[in-house]
Amino acid sequence: MARSACGFSVALLGALLLGTAHLPHGTEASEISLPHGSGITVRIRLANPALPVKPCHIVMSRQPITELLVKPGERKSFTFNCINPEKHFVLEIEKNIDCMSGPCPFGEVRLQPSTSELPTLNRTFIWDVRAHKSIGLELQFSTPRLRQIGPGERCADGVTHSISGRIDATEVRIGTFCSNGTVSRIKMQEGVKMALHVPWNIPRNISGFSIANRSSIKRLCIIESVFEGEGSATLMSANYPGGFPEDELMTWQFVVPEHLRASVSFLNFNVSNCERKEERVEYYIPGSTTNPEVFRLEDKQPGNMAGNFNLSLQGCDQDAQSPGILRLQFQVLVQRPQNESNKTYVVDLSQERTMSLTIEPRPVKHGRRFVPGCFVCLESRTCSTNVTLTAGTKHKISFLCDDLTRLWVNAEKTLSCLDYYYCYKKSFHLQVPKDILQLPVQLHDFSWKLLVPKDRLGLMLVPGQKLQQHTRERACNTSLGYVIASTTPGQDLYFGSFCPGGSIEKIQVKQNSSVTLRTYAPSSQQEVSRQGLTVSFIPYFKEEGIFTVTPDTKNKVYLRTPSWDRGLPALSSVSWNISVPSNQVACLTFFKERSGVVCQSGRAYMIIQEQQTRAEEVFSLEEEVLPKPSFHHHSFWVNISNCSPMNGKQLDLLFWVTLTPRTVDLAVIIGAAGGGALLLFALGLIICFVRKKKKINKGPAVGIYNGNVNTQIPQIQNFQKRRKDNDSHVYAVIDDTMVYGHLLQDSGGSFIQPEVDTYRPFQGPMGDCPPSPPPVFSRTPTAKFTADEPAPNSPPESESEPYTFSHPNKGEVGVRETDIPLLNIQGPVETEE
Repeated sequence: MARSACGFSVALLGALLLGTAHLPHGTEASEISLPHGSGITVRIRLANPALPVKPCHIVMSRQPITELLVKPGERKSFTFNCINPEKHFVLEIEKNIDCMSGPCPFGEVRLQPSTSELPTLNRTFIWDVRAHKSIGLELQFSTPRLRQIGPGERCADGVTHSISGRIDATEVRIGTFCSNGTVSRIKMQEGVKMALHVPWNIPRNISGFSIANRSSIKRLCIIESVFEGEGSATLMSANYPGGFPEDELMTWQFVVPEHLRASVSFLNFNVSNCERKEERVEYYIPGSTTNPEVFRLEDKQPGNMAGNFNLSLQGCDQDAQSPGILRLQFQVLVQRPQNESNKTYVVDLSQERTMSLTIEPRPVKHGRRFVPGCFVCLESRTCSTNVTLTAGTKHKISFLCDDLTRLWVNAEKTLSCLDYYYCYKKSFHLQVPKDILQLPVQLHDFSWKLLVPKDRLGLMLVPGQKLQQHTRERACNTSLGYVIASTTPGQDLYFGSFCPGGSIEKIQVKQNSSVTLRTYAPSSQQEVSRQGLTVSFIPYFKEEGIFTVTPDTKNKVYLRTPSWDRGLPALSSVSWNISVPSNQVACLTFFKERSGVVCQSGRAYMIIQEQQTRAEEVFSLEEEVLPKPSFHHHSFWVNISNCSPMNGKQLDLLFWVTLTPRTVDLAVIIGAAGGGALLLFALGLIICFVRKKKKINKGPAVGIYNGNVNTQIPQIQNFQKRRKDNDSHVYAVIDDTMVYGHLLQDSGGSFIQPEVDTYRPFQGPMGDCPPSPPPVFSRTPTAKFTADEPAPNSPPESESEPYTFSHPNKGEVGVRETDIPLLNIQGPVETEE
């Protein structure tokens, strides 16, 4: 019995111990005791009084409360009735230090009470030090030093320092700081308020700072930032992003090792509306003969500074009605001096009037924690991450940068010629100036803006080397190229990207345009110096652009319509003048079967015109299938005219041209000669046979029955050879093209159509002007004739009408028109304008 009682007691004790081990920490009893005269007040309150998700209370003397206040000389015990009070309550420990009625407790500041005596809650230690206006107080931070953060930023460990000062009864926020920075000291006048926020799960037992007495600083505050090596620091004015106090002065002191260089850049700033004085920044640089050096906030700030220096922000007397906001966020970058920092480059723009040049960082992502800055310095002192050089001045620049490939140059020049009589046939050479090419940074873009008299002159661009158009099928792989686009407002026309080594000899544009020389490699300066492009002012033309192309005999020439990604602009027209050498045959091939364009108004057309014969083929791009691969023995035009397309149904075409040698087959020649002899022999037999039959039968003509022909045998003595009364003018002959037309086909399978009736004298070259497109607003479909349809404007052919020769005759050949050959082959159709 005793054993069982003993066993029960042990089991009960074990259960109690186990229950104690699993007792939630929030239900443990806590006690806070504050000595008399400590000046410390402890407050426990709800973190968010508006929304406790689950009820949680402080329990003191069995009474649930939501806030507990412990004053000096009091001792209070309490518990929480929930297992996670750190989610609901925060702890504030505030100590008031009065340096006006007695001596200040200078030295290291301790955490009182100790964190071990406090409940496990998010806690904030606050020290409120009040001092005279003539007394300066200094907060000294031990290692690690502090790093200022901006609005919305958080510290990695959650431990933050919030520091404020005073101007009379107004509290001024100096800033919020994390650990691991460069800020070592902050000096303030007329008191300071320091708040240290520590999360509930961080076991911190020290404040990390001390207070020292200093003489009057005669300004709002002084922040000291110490660099021991390369690094950067971002700092902000008081009350940032709010307004800096009116007519106040704030100073930053920077301690920089002598072997390093410091540069300042303003990240963000605003200026207020001043009634008196002027807002400015002042630098005190040891060794400078002009201390203090005064800059406006809009100016480029100093760089490449050796040793320690000071930076001060001075406010002004603001307009009472509209004060505005003065604020400043800036960065100080400290790094080793670079080799380029001792070299000076001269960029002479004194003779330029419409040119500007910008040196700026190229968009590159860096993975390193610290990235040395790249600065461009004017006169070796005024440095910035980007610098713009304007026309009319000679500039001296140097670089403070560890890797100059992180910078590039963008330049722009305007060429304007708006007087028709002066500009006509004038030419300009587009070349990058040597002063830009001698810089140790990559030239990214050099743009020429070309302005012409509207609707009076166009532009012709002739490159030093023939160009290739960049397409997905044949991409440019050179280190540079040209980008050509329209600059007319409201005209979104991008002609394309082009690079040397192609087949495009010249490009004609009808309106204001930009030509941009763009490089794709840092080491392209020598190749840029060899490039050149001539622009000439030429008579106005209708097309948006005309490309003159001489295909390469070894490669395909890929061509595509402008504004490929967005589609050819509405109601615009583009032409390609494609040259075919006399010993070559060109094959024109389109990438897809249909254009895909859907017109909202107007019609989209394509015209393919042989320049020598003037034969045209007209295709409706909205309704018809694009032509199959076609062969051209002579130079030809390709003209594409757009309608007003519907959204999402844009016009974009890709086609290519290949050249093959023109071959002459001996068998074809022999066959053609034999066929010709056989044709003559057959014609002779037919004529003899018909005339013999005619003498015997005296019947009507062979071929078609003609009821209007007199078939009566006339009396010999009354026979009068009058064409009106007999059929002597009717020849029962079948045209050779009807019988042997298959021998007149060319290698492409199409018929060689003979010239009919009309002599056309040679009138010189026929390749200067592109074909005129049909009216874009016409709703009339493209005219196409089949073998069963008569040509327009020709009388209907009756069965009683006899055959006639298809070649001209000196005598009268009848009343029928012979301009259209009787061979029913679908030929090119002249479309009325």
